[in-house]
Amino acid sequence: MSIKMFATSMQCELCGAKIVGPPKTVRVEGAELMVCASCARYGTEVQSPARPSPRAGAAPRAGRTVPARRSRDVFDLIEGEIVEDYGERIRDARMEKGLSQKDLAMQLKEKELLIKKIEKGDLIPEDEVRRKLEKALDIRLIDSPSEEEGKRGGGKVVPTLGDVISIKKVHK
Repeated sequence: MSIKMFATSMQCELCGAKIVGPPKTVRVEGAELMVCASCARYGTEVQSPARPSPRAGAAPRAGRTVPARRSRDVFDLIEGEIVEDYGERIRDARMEKGLSQKDLAMQLKEKELLIKKIEKGDLIPEDEVRRKLEKALDIRLIDSPSEEEGKRGGGKVVPTLGDVISIKKVHK
C-alpha cells in the first residue's frame, strides 16, 4: 500500500506560487527544485530512481553495501572571492611579461576569445583557468580573508553596549 502525502502549504521554489497536487522535481541550471506544474517546463524533470522489486525466489545480494557519499557543495570548492579588478591585473601582468592575448592563450592552452573576455571583465575565470593565469603571470586573483585583515590594520575599537553597561544585582 502506498500513501502519498503532500504538504498543504508547499510553494513552488521557482515562482513562489502554492503547489496544487504533487510537486514536480526538475533540474534548472544544475539545481534540483520542487516546482509547480506550470514551472516544470523551465527545467528537465528528474525521475526518482525506482526501487527494484526483489524477484520471487531470488536471494538478496549480501555484503555489497554502497557507502553513502556526501554530495559536493559548490561552497566546499570556493577558496576565496575573486578580486574586483581581476581583468586589469591580468592585462597588466600579461603586458609586463610582453605577451599578447594570443600568446597567453596559447601558453595556457585556452582560446584567445576567453582571455579577451576575462580581461574586459565580461567573464569571471573558472577555477582551473584562474589557477593557470595565476601561475603563468605570477599574480593572485583571490582575496583571502587573511589579506583583508592585514589591510584593515589598526582599526579603532568601538565599545559595544555590553561594554558600557554594568549590571548591578539588587539583593533583597
